[in-house]
Amino acid sequence: MSFANKTIVLTGASAGIGRKLAISLAQQDANLVLAARNQEELEQTLTACTNHTQKVIAVPTDVTHVVACQQLIERAIAVFGQIDILINNAGIGMLTSFDEVTDLSIFERVMQVNYLGAVYCTHYALPYLKASRGLLVAISSICGKTGVPTRTGYVASKHAMQGFFDTLRMELHSTGVDVLVVSPGFVATDIRQRALGADGKPLGKSPRDETQGNMSVDECVHQIIWAMERRKREHIMTLKGKVLPWAKLIMPGLVDRITAANIRKPTATQK
Repeated sequence: MSFANKTIVLTGASAGIGRKLAISLAQQDANLVLAARNQEELEQTLTACTNHTQKVIAVPTDVTHVVACQQLIERAIAVFGQIDILINNAGIGMLTSFDEVTDLSIFERVMQVNYLGAVYCTHYALPYLKASRGLLVAISSICGKTGVPTRTGYVASKHAMQGFFDTLRMELHSTGVDVLVVSPGFVATDIRQRALGADGKPLGKSPRDETQGNMSVDECVHQIIWAMERRKREHIMTLKGKVLPWAKLIMPGLVDRITAANIRKPTATQK
């Protein structure tokens, strides 16, 4: 699959995986519709993309708002006339043990961004994707495959995303629309620094050693592009991620212990 002259709507385009993915697609001459809540950072991504193409627009969008998602899709159609790919990349993290949570609204906020935002955008884009026999992409996580301590809300949202797009793939089987779910592991972005803590505020500091065991953003985006080009149904990025779902069927208790051992609990000074 070539991305030249394909219209691609990308949420969460202001930083991290989204920004690098936007730049990579711009280099391949795609028509880009970039969406994110942070307008200043979104404009920085737009500027970086215009170094490679002029066929790019930025649409400030809060995906937790249904009307904003509808307006994003309408803007894409107004400018480019079609949608070939929708990449649901917008996401927010959560890092705290459930018994330490003092602000239960965290769970609503994480679910709204990670799951419902993808549902809203997909709903309004779907008629145009059917017309173009296009591609739906969900940037999920290994957390969509297994439980992970200190991430109850995040894991729940990614399980919801996985279930939604797996089901939608079945419903769209005869339409020509393909559905790809991508599951990265730890990637060297600031998502854990921005993750919500027990009090509902961003942590500002990751609870894990970010210099160890992270995939680079470049490698992550390379794999996303690779999976999109082949219109794969699913792409799990790490060996551990590929093994875990099978291991859970045979040795669920061992998988729980291994997963828990790999997660360092945030300390009181990091909240």
